Amino acid sequence: MTWTAQHLPADHTPVKSGRIGVLLVNLGTPEAPEPASVKKYLAEFLSDPRVIEIPQAIWQVILRGIILNVRPRKSAEAYKKVWTDRGSPLAVITQDQAAGMAGRFGDGVMVDWAMRYGNPSIPDQLDKLKEAGCDRILLAPLYPQYCGATTATVVDKASRWLKKQRWQPAIRTLPPYHDDALYLDALEADITRQLEALEFEPEVLLLSFHGMPERTLLLGDPYHCHCQKTARLLGERLAKPGLRIETSFQSRFGNAKWLEPATDDTLVSEAEKGTKRLAVVAPGFAADCVETLEELAIEGRDEFLEAGGKQFAVLSCLNTSQAGMHMLEAILRRELSGWI
Repeated sequence: MTWTAQHLPADHTPVKSGRIGVLLVNLGTPEAPEPASVKKYLAEFLSDPRVIEIPQAIWQVILRGIILNVRPRKSAEAYKKVWTDRGSPLAVITQDQAAGMAGRFGDGVMVDWAMRYGNPSIPDQLDKLKEAGCDRILLAPLYPQYCGATTATVVDKASRWLKKQRWQPAIRTLPPYHDDALYLDALEADITRQLEALEFEPEVLLLSFHGMPERTLLLGDPYHCHCQKTARLLGERLAKPGLRIETSFQSRFGNAKWLEPATDDTLVSEAEKGTKRLAVVAPGFAADCVETLEELAIEGRDEFLEAGGKQFAVLSCLNTSQAGMHMLEAILRRELSGWI
């Protein structure tokens, strides 16, 4: 029997259904480059037990007693250097990526975006998709390399939202794509384009990935292996005479031992041993952010030049480049297979 409005009881709650949602998710950002806003963002980010794997009873004392009273002002200064008229670069680019995907999968597919920490939040955006009638949702963490502190936290947040839903939508999660030919094709095309546009020919191309404590590797997190595989496969594609390709890890935090070699140390050591022309690319970031635009492009430049380097460039992430958007559409379409 086909149910129509005349068959439903008078007090039946109207329900929208039949649409498909895609939610692009990136790490997060403060809402303003000001200490108070940065403090709020860092309090959420650094309170996630997957990000800081220290017993919370101990960590919260350190976080709230020391870090949140010192770090927000310094971080706010870094954000101010890269903030745009539209806001945080990471949020702006992620929003533009979602807007660029809208309409590519048909009228029945709604594409939106969220930040894991900060706004728009994952629960708010999932509410929005559900209210629009999306009963099937593809959760798409934009992390090519899987890490418990990134991809898993997105799934955790969505799972907590699901737990509160009486009528749960079906959820799929975009898997890591660190060795996916679509991703490597996009990186190869976009990096080659940018290298050819430089005013100098680099001697060294440094592939800088976000760092993680070494302990995560020892505990079985695949992140380090995923980064190294991306670096090896990408290096094979970009290899040419006169160009040496190296891999490093950036954004160390705290006193624990992190994955090595460190990007800042590598920039200094390369300059000190005679490298004069160097370019950096951050293939683990789907969108430019404070870590690429300030840490690499500003601090990294100063470190390299002060140590004796002469020419330095940081290449843009895939962002909304033609190659990047083509890749994003292709991997999303693949994961939506059977739904569209």
